Amino acid sequence: MTVTVKSLDESVRPAWDRFVLELCPSASFFHLSGWQRVITSAFHQACPFLYAERAGQIVGVLPVVHLRSRLFGPRLISNAFTIGGGAVALDDEAYAALDRALLALAERVGVGCIEVRRPVQPHQGGGWVAREGIYANFARPLVAEEEGCLKQIPRKQRAVVRKARDSSLLRAESETNPEHFSPLYAASMRDMGTPVFGRRFFTALMAEFAERCDCLTVFAEDRPVASVLNFYFRDRVMPYYTGSRSPARALGANDFMYWQVMRRAVERGCAVFDFGRSKFGTGPFSFKKNWGFEPEPIRHDFWLKAGGAPPEMTPLNPKYRLLIALWKRLPLGLANRLGPLVAREIG
Repeated sequence: MTVTVKSLDESVRPAWDRFVLELCPSASFFHLSGWQRVITSAFHQACPFLYAERAGQIVGVLPVVHLRSRLFGPRLISNAFTIGGGAVALDDEAYAALDRALLALAERVGVGCIEVRRPVQPHQGGGWVAREGIYANFARPLVAEEEGCLKQIPRKQRAVVRKARDSSLLRAESETNPEHFSPLYAASMRDMGTPVFGRRFFTALMAEFAERCDCLTVFAEDRPVASVLNFYFRDRVMPYYTGSRSPARALGANDFMYWQVMRRAVERGCAVFDFGRSKFGTGPFSFKKNWGFEPEPIRHDFWLKAGGAPPEMTPLNPKYRLLIALWKRLPLGLANRLGPLVAREIG
């Protein structure tokens, strides 16, 4: 039967999410329909999420954000403000229909660039080019037994984790709102020279994905020093956004935090710890390798109507070096006000 492509509306959300959660093994957390509501409310960007249907049944989905940016130009991104996306489908016919619909959408809204992050089915030819070697992802199975889980961590790092775990100064609490997380994250992003997502985004995120999202905050003598916002998808825990104060490193608070996420995830029934992506050659990349995780290079696909090289909107691009240095020097309050305005245009 013929495959048709339509746009997501409220009436279709339950069927969309059932497809993502139960019917399509290749779908990720970033394919859930809730991202449409979060991105629309927090960033005021249009989200023409597309789905393929055959005989009244969803056979493929494609989350898309029409990013309107005065700084970098308009683009279609799947999925913006996340690290994954692209079409996921049950068969080649549905994949092809969604790809045709994506190109037709680009023509209709007048954009010359499409970015697909970590496509499940890579694109070939037709103006598509791939970019690799910038990001890698880190993930591995969780060992249920505590000592076995510790032994997965290389010896030197394991000693740091044991010391932090046994410290009487540190305690961890799971939280259902970003009250403690948000200021820690904002300070860390400013210190790295990166525009911060505002608290409005995290509040919307945690409200939308309530049962699939929490924060774990580490306190040192009742003062929050490190926090991480986690996603839960199928059997996978994903510590996704993180922030900490300067004393956290000396106290081993970050190591204690990730160890706590691991152990609590096991109690929750998770079998995979997905440490997320990091840029090659950065501190977070080295930190994850020190924990014994192996990098898996990530591919992004770009469609460029006029040809040429894909845009390089990463902090590793030398042309942003001065801006990053200046951002690090901003007063935190000013960085927190300006950050969400800039971040909404980066995607």
